[in-house]
Amino acid sequence: MTRVVSGIAHAGRSGSIDPSTQPGSAPVPRPAWLGELTERLETVTPQWFSRFLPPDEGGRESAVLILFGPAPAGAQEDEGEHVVLIERSHTMRTQPAQIAFPGGARDPEDADLVATALREAEEETGLDPTGVDVVAQLPSLFLPPSRFVVAPVLGWWARPSALAVRDPAEVHDVLSVPVSHLVQPSTRFSVTHPSGYVGPGFDLDDLFLWGFTAGLLSSVLELGGLSRPWDADVHRPVPEHHLGGRA
Repeated sequence: MTRVVSGIAHAGRSGSIDPSTQPGSAPVPRPAWLGELTERLETVTPQWFSRFLPPDEGGRESAVLILFGPAPAGAQEDEGEHVVLIERSHTMRTQPAQIAFPGGARDPEDADLVATALREAEEETGLDPTGVDVVAQLPSLFLPPSRFVVAPVLGWWARPSALAVRDPAEVHDVLSVPVSHLVQPSTRFSVTHPSGYVGPGFDLDDLFLWGFTAGLLSSVLELGGLSRPWDADVHRPVPEHHLGGRA
């Protein structure tokens, strides 16, 4: 059974998140704010998204899918758009239990980084990539600890499909999170890490969203004109269980 908390749908290990549209129905049109976001993309530099930019040489190519879409079946009508996230397996050697966008390293057979993002999302969540309308590829960013060069691919879910955990060794849960929840000021805070890192965070009820994913999501929401003022002086430390494994 799908679990829904504060509008956040969880597929869990044995359930699924089902689309609100019927198979064969007309594509769901993009919301106006996504069009405004793509126009604003031309006015910002890569530093808007992160201060860590790819090195001139080295780094492993990878991609993540930032997928917005209509609310899943069973959601309240006034929730508006949702975004797809995953909770990584709690037993993974790197970044256990962290909330992330679907994605991973580029394979040799991937035609480009958009193909990487869609393939990884299909492998992790079971989504049908043919239903994704690719909106834009954002500037590639760098993750120094892992040396991944990450291309964020922004998508709109024009033809939603069911989501479920495909491989429990990699994914603990698949989430569909309302944008309306993410932009609530009470959901936002600043994350503090023992290393001295301070960055944006989101409260997803019993889950803690921080790091690269939170920073990128925060920037996208702001660029889309959706952000609301929040108190950055509210600090919360990274939970202990997120500090396990290599960063």
